[in-house]
Amino acid sequence: MLPLALHLSRLPGGIIRCVTLETSVDNPAPVRVIANTMTGYVNRLGPIWVEGQVAQLSRRSSSGTVFLTLRDPVAEVSVQVTVARSTFDAMPTPVTEGARVVVFAKFQYYVPRGALSLNAREIRPIGVGELLARIEQRRQLLAAEGLFDPARKRPLPFLPRRIGLIVGRNSAAERDVVDNAIRRWPGVEFRQEYAVVQGHEAARQVMEAVGALDKDDTVDVIIVARGGGAVEDLLPFSDEGLLRAVAACRTPVVSAIGHESDRPLLDLVADLRASTPTDAARQVIPDVRDETAKIAALRERCRSIVGAYVDRERHGLAGARSRPVLAAPRRLLDQFSASIDETRDRGRRSLDHRLSRANDDIGHRLARVQTLSPLATLQRGYTVLQGPDGSVVTDASTLVVGDAVEARLARGRLTATVTTATDTPADKDAR
Repeated sequence: MLPLALHLSRLPGGIIRCVTLETSVDNPAPVRVIANTMTGYVNRLGPIWVEGQVAQLSRRSSSGTVFLTLRDPVAEVSVQVTVARSTFDAMPTPVTEGARVVVFAKFQYYVPRGALSLNAREIRPIGVGELLARIEQRRQLLAAEGLFDPARKRPLPFLPRRIGLIVGRNSAAERDVVDNAIRRWPGVEFRQEYAVVQGHEAARQVMEAVGALDKDDTVDVIIVARGGGAVEDLLPFSDEGLLRAVAACRTPVVSAIGHESDRPLLDLVADLRASTPTDAARQVIPDVRDETAKIAALRERCRSIVGAYVDRERHGLAGARSRPVLAAPRRLLDQFSASIDETRDRGRRSLDHRLSRANDDIGHRLARVQTLSPLATLQRGYTVLQGPDGSVVTDASTLVVGDAVEARLARGRLTATVTTATDTPADKDAR
């Protein structure tokens, strides 16, 4: 048995009762029962307000009903709308295909074809004032989220390798950007992504083009460009989905929508806003002539700075070389060498003088020593007599006959034996 199907039945007093309907392969529900069930369920839904863009408009002469196709401005979603001809003709502002409208409608299920649609009770075209109010409300919402914060804007590369360009096919905006960019830098490369830039498909196609270019690693910057137009024409470039897609890009995005007075919200969320497509080419691509002139000026400035530095160092080197220490480097060495020689000669003279004086002093002392030396006395014929115990004999009475004595002469020694030991009268007087 399959799951239970929902079946609605109306009780007295307008009360709707939900009952279940059991179905199986042996007990299937007829199509009419399912259709009635769908009708009862849809009728329970209350009226709603719906915003969209009129994609198709059909006024059948044989019918009192006007048929509309209401399309979402971004997604590929649409819904059928029916409205009474009297209600449609009573509108103060006629509705045409491409117009943005707000519809007050109720769901209805058409049983013969099994189609679900909206039965409009009121249709209100969205005027410029209301569009601007909606844009301002959206601007305040996105600004509160920080999508317009200057801190999140990315700098543009100095010279992009490849530029992603989103424009309408064969549009004047494409020619303005490409021609001016090539004129400024002939080697610039482009990757064009074509999209409709007006109408209900514009926001979606531009969003898809932005995503495709952002995934291309060879694209360094993305330019979204179109010519000027009315507020309604530029409305896709204030679409919230497109704005969030641009804010999420890794690649810098340049907005070149319309002219100076045209300010869609894409200008605020983009990393750079150009007043025109031509201005976008000027701001994204540097001028090869200007850059060449800058390089020449910088080269000349560097040459001047280096020349001035070399001249200053050359003058400093010449001044240093003119100093005496560098002009005659041996002069200082000669002065020190002469001073050393003079000091050495003075040292030698002082040493010779001291040695001469010491030599003379030693000679005098030697003469005195020699004069007072016992050997000098012996050389005059005197003798030193030593007793048996080796002591010097100065008194003859200390010896006895037979003592062996030794006589020391100036040259050599003599050994003798005492035969006589007497005192002389002079010795006695001396004692």
